[in-house]
Amino acid sequence: MANPVTGIGHGPSLRIDKYLWFVRLCSSRSNAQKLAETGHIRLNGRRIERAHAPVRTGDLITFPHGDAVRVVRVIQLPTRRGPAPEAQGCYEELTIGA
Repeated sequence: MANPVTGIGHGPSLRIDKYLWFVRLCSSRSNAQKLAETGHIRLNGRRIERAHAPVRTGDLITFPHGDAVRVVRVIQLPTRRGPAPEAQGCYEELTIGA
């Protein structure tokens, strides 16, 4: 099991590819890694081009999902890739334009 790594003065964090995979927003970690490395993800409004970008509680993640764009707020960092109800408790889905 992975434990979030504590950054100096920044609190716990988790790689963005692991986060997206753990919370079941991507079907595989390699898909999440490709999404990050091709620059299709925004973290707090900034374009991400590396899969090891740190995600922290309260961050906003914007990414393409099918024909739509999803925006989620990180509620908590998961320690594993658990069942869907557990994963959905780790983020809040935000509606664009609302």
